[in-house]
Amino acid sequence: MSDITHGVQVRSGPQALRAGVELLSSMRFAISLLTVICIASVIGTVLKQHEPAVNYVNQFGPFWAELFAAIQLNAVYSAWWFLLILAFLVISTSLCIARNTPKILVDLKVYKENIREQSLRAFHHKAEAPLAESAEAAARRIGSTLASGGWKVRLQQRESATGTGTGWMVAAKAGAANKIGYIAAHSAIVLICLGGLFDGDLIVRAQMLLGGKTPYAGSGLISEVKPEHRLSERNPTFRGNLVVAEGTQSSTAILSQSDGVLLQELPFAIELKKFIVEHYSTGMPKLFASDIIIHDKATGEKTPARVEVNHPASYKGIEIYQSSFDDGGSHLKLRAVPMAAGAKAFDIEGVVGGSTQLSAKDGASGGETLTLEFTALRTINVENFGDGSGAPGSGADVRKVDLRESVESRLGAANKTVTKKELRNVGPSVSYKLRDAAGQAREFHNYMLPVDTGDGVPVFLLGVRENPSDPFRYLRVPADDQGTMEGFLRLRAALADPAARDQAVHRYVSQAVEASRPELAEQLSQSASRALALYAGSAGPDGKRTGGLQAISDFMEANVPEAERSRAGEVLVRILNGALFELAQLTRERAGLKPLAQSDQTQAFMTQAVLSLSDAQIYPAPLAFELKDFTQVQASVFQVARAPGKNIVYLGCALLILGVFAMLYVRERRVWVWVAPHEGQSHALMALSTNRKTLDGDREFVQLAEKLIGARPH
Repeated sequence: MSDITHGVQVRSGPQALRAGVELLSSMRFAISLLTVICIASVIGTVLKQHEPAVNYVNQFGPFWAELFAAIQLNAVYSAWWFLLILAFLVISTSLCIARNTPKILVDLKVYKENIREQSLRAFHHKAEAPLAESAEAAARRIGSTLASGGWKVRLQQRESATGTGTGWMVAAKAGAANKIGYIAAHSAIVLICLGGLFDGDLIVRAQMLLGGKTPYAGSGLISEVKPEHRLSERNPTFRGNLVVAEGTQSSTAILSQSDGVLLQELPFAIELKKFIVEHYSTGMPKLFASDIIIHDKATGEKTPARVEVNHPASYKGIEIYQSSFDDGGSHLKLRAVPMAAGAKAFDIEGVVGGSTQLSAKDGASGGETLTLEFTALRTINVENFGDGSGAPGSGADVRKVDLRESVESRLGAANKTVTKKELRNVGPSVSYKLRDAAGQAREFHNYMLPVDTGDGVPVFLLGVRENPSDPFRYLRVPADDQGTMEGFLRLRAALADPAARDQAVHRYVSQAVEASRPELAEQLSQSASRALALYAGSAGPDGKRTGGLQAISDFMEANVPEAERSRAGEVLVRILNGALFELAQLTRERAGLKPLAQSDQTQAFMTQAVLSLSDAQIYPAPLAFELKDFTQVQASVFQVARAPGKNIVYLGCALLILGVFAMLYVRERRVWVWVAPHEGQSHALMALSTNRKTLDGDREFVQLAEKLIGARPH
């Protein structure tokens, strides 16, 4: 607020108290607090806030996660130290305003007309000239001219060298709003901080500290939560989330805390009649809105309303914002697909957000009981199937260099890209978790429909990941001629059956070798049987099952000289493919289906089946769950807020804009003109001062000097 950085100077009292008041009211202390707040705000922006504790552990490790929780970096804006800094900033800025405002108000009333003639000659902007009129007439003319130009003027008659009362001082000032800007800007900081404190967690924390309220860290029904975890409807300020499914209503908002949640009772209930969502071609939502009915608890009145993003509804001082949307408990029909020996197929139903137990009789391996948790349903999945052919070449081959394309790809709109995109909706998908008895869970994400990835055969994508921070890894199961997984599952079951493998080998050998060469048929039969047995897999000494292409590779490395591995590998893979084809034909025959035709489509199916059967050996679950049908139930996520401090913040923002504008664009200027008799005529001495030296100030003084006294400044 001034060039002086020290604070209020207390003249009495202990030295520690005087030093503390001086520091608290000083500009350097306020700037230090602002710096700390800026650093904390950067941390709060970079580090995701109010995430589950396990997310911080997975991302940063146990030590840093515990440290972040201890100093509340996971909830910066509601941390006690952040609120304390804001409080100190309010006090410091208020003391700064109290110290400087009286000086500014006094300065606004002072024209400084008592300045001496010698002082005027020391100014940077000064000019003097003789005047033909009398001193009094010249002073009144100059004053009138300045007043007509928007200056505030005061005339003073005083003694000069020629006698008492013969000299006149014209004192004028303009741009006093510049100093008002300092008061407005600093007052704005106080108001914004007060509004932030009032609308933040300060009131809620006060109730926790003084009112016996504690966060709730358990689970269960909202109706069963005890009163010490609930906040009253009369709570003056809060901001929480409310999830309402279609056809239901809710009147309890959830306020997230670092160690649990608080429940905020509302004076009304929100019923969601219909949730509306529209998507862009990329699959991102472009509009989501909610048609709701507000049920007043006191009067029973029903008020319909529509809530959209950036268009909230308001009722009894509480704003209802459209925050997001979620699943409201969609009903799922799944089919368990066996992925391990001993597992069997069965149908199961569930609700998103619910769970069910799977016992050994359901196909859980080793007799272990698993918990199936239904986590999410996505009805739209838009993926990019572009081949990237539009990407520019490396420039190594001059025939591929297109200068025009290279330049244009870097010009124009910021969203321009030379990579071709082929966006396609691949249909619904389901996410679930399988949790073992120890509480460890894997997350799965399976698509309902086969996806054509451009490899010649549609595939079912079965995703799995160990940790939430990891990307999904997908097993690609080829779809058969009926568009189902049945062909692959029959082939997998037959591969695990030694009798079926022997029969397939017999068919393969009888077609590949003439009956007149029994010795060659015997050798081929042994090779095919060994290849199928290795590929089917077997349990090793450590109990882990090894199979697939990796088992064949290990066998080749252990039994075939390195120089012969390439040729022997080609022969063995050719034999494996032929035997697997006959095994597939056998499964179709047993299922009453016609044999596979010799075609490119069949070859593509078998190629993908060989890879999928190999990858399925390491699938980490005995069962995969295929989405067969669903009934979607939408839910809307509202943010409800009672924020009386927002009006204070709005006022603070308005004052901040006015204050900054006044300080940047309004220049405070003062003009003095001393007019006194000299050698039978009048002589004028003029000077100007301004709080900022600018070219505009120089030009203004030149114009004033010519207009007022007809002189060129020097």
